[in-house]
Amino acid sequence: MIDLPPSARPGFDLNAAYGVEAKLKQFRQAAGHRAVGRKVGYANKAMWRALKLETLVWAHMYDNTVHFSDTNSATLTVEHPRSLKIEPEIVFGLKQQVAGESSDAASALASAEWLALGFEIIDCPFPEWKFQPSDFVASFGLHAALVVGEKIAVRPELIATLVDELARFKVRLMKSEEFVEEGFGKNSLKNPALCLAELSAAIAKRSPSHPLSAAEIVSSGTLTAGHSTGKGHVWTAEVEGISLPSLTLRMT
Repeated sequence: MIDLPPSARPGFDLNAAYGVEAKLKQFRQAAGHRAVGRKVGYANKAMWRALKLETLVWAHMYDNTVHFSDTNSATLTVEHPRSLKIEPEIVFGLKQQVAGESSDAASALASAEWLALGFEIIDCPFPEWKFQPSDFVASFGLHAALVVGEKIAVRPELIATLVDELARFKVRLMKSEEFVEEGFGKNSLKNPALCLAELSAAIAKRSPSHPLSAAEIVSSGTLTAGHSTGKGHVWTAEVEGISLPSLTLRMT
């Protein structure tokens, strides 16, 4: 745990935080781990206004933190946990660099090869989960792990339907078969595909030499609140309104 977050230091802003995030990526690559995508933070414009953000923020994910489950049931152990939470999210796999503007959900989907339901596990090193956006970016985006369920192909003839469904679908989050919360696609910047488009535009503006591109995995914003989790917990997310199977995760 870290008692004093980086933002408490004079001048530690988002520019400094992204410098730290880039250095952390170098460290992980030097240790033999490959960056495989990005995760999103603050996919909510109300939060932008409250925190004086111009757009969402992001951090990298790695080959040893992203896990796939073709059977829609997975088991996960997080080493050295501090204060874990779980979030259901829509995950995208890209086939090409994202085209279009930040408000163009269809173009963003046209750049995706697949989408899936996923669980992101986040871990906060700061007491009482109190931090600023710069602390989020400089702390791996709080990313501990991502579990990706069964993928569905994003075919051109499905894009218009998917744009509509992603904005309207519901997800039921359950813990040990007991209902916890109902979430919605609109909770991720009104549409997870819009979240993907916004992320691409934000990265292109801040880091034009490292755009969101082919083969990257994107974990868009959470569909519910984050819920505390730990060893022995079993979580299931069930979706209504879009053709995605349920996903179950057992924490060990």
